[in-house]
Amino acid sequence: MKQSKIIAALAVTALFCSITFSNCKKKDKSEPEDPAAVENAKTAETDGGQTGTDNREVQGENDVAVNEINEIVSNSNRLAGRNSVQGSVSGPCGLDVDSLKIKQDTILLKYNGITCNNRTRTGVIRLSWAPGTKWKVAGAKIKVDYLNYKVLRASDQRFYILNGSQMVTNLSGGTWLNLLAGQTLVISVTGTNLNVTFTDGKTAVYNVNRKATYSAPNGIVTAKLEGIGTSGSAGSLENFGTTRNGDSFTSQVVTPIIWNATCGGAVIQGDVAITNVTKNYSVSFLYGVDVNGNVQTVGQNQCPYGWKFTWPSASGGTNTHVFAYQ
Repeated sequence: MKQSKIIAALAVTALFCSITFSNCKKKDKSEPEDPAAVENAKTAETDGGQTGTDNREVQGENDVAVNEINEIVSNSNRLAGRNSVQGSVSGPCGLDVDSLKIKQDTILLKYNGITCNNRTRTGVIRLSWAPGTKWKVAGAKIKVDYLNYKVLRASDQRFYILNGSQMVTNLSGGTWLNLLAGQTLVISVTGTNLNVTFTDGKTAVYNVNRKATYSAPNGIVTAKLEGIGTSGSAGSLENFGTTRNGDSFTSQVVTPIIWNATCGGAVIQGDVAITNVTKNYSVSFLYGVDVNGNVQTVGQNQCPYGWKFTWPSASGGTNTHVFAYQ
């Protein structure tokens, strides 16, 4: 498997990890009966579901961008730390790489509006780093600035616009090429006050704190995603901030999120708890379940049935929906 194939698999898989309610089959539903309690339960279901969907989709798009950044810096002789003359740096479909400023420790990724894989992207991502940085060295850092980076889904015209900064850190050392030799690649993505504007014009503010461990056992690209952030007494947070409706929230990775290329991007394991701090309720997203909503253990070349959404019921218990992966 060539490096380009690994990168393509990573990017496509990260993209399809964006789970939406509209693309899943509803398998089970339990409705509360008390009118006042019904309203509260519906708020948890609707707001919590929307917050969870926003979180997964934006994180998925963030993953795609970070994967492309890894590809580009790995192909840059000077930045990756290879001893050869720096030439032009090419990029994936839909973007033009301006590496003319690489001597000033900057690369611009200019998204050209070409539609690729149902996504049309415009805007700029600016990469910058300290003089002398070599990406293959453990601890290397690259600053990522999103400058009106817009991702529009061609099929339904929904979009996200990102503005703000993040820091990508190579925790393990090495590049994508090292996956071929059996090495794992561990990267963290951290950043505060990332502004995300949605199709309805509302804006959320995200503080992203994630660690991704990539490997390629038997040539199958696999990633494990964990939350490394804290807010107050809450830990293991992959994200926290303000929802599109202005509520404070946290997204906690209870069990690491794992996906691989075999299942076409479906998450095969993971448990994420979304807490609306303002309205004082929590919902959960359990990935990799069977048709009954139980955790499903899968072997090589096997995939789980779907995932389960759980939210508070009017009676003080919980309601659940089980959704099938499409």
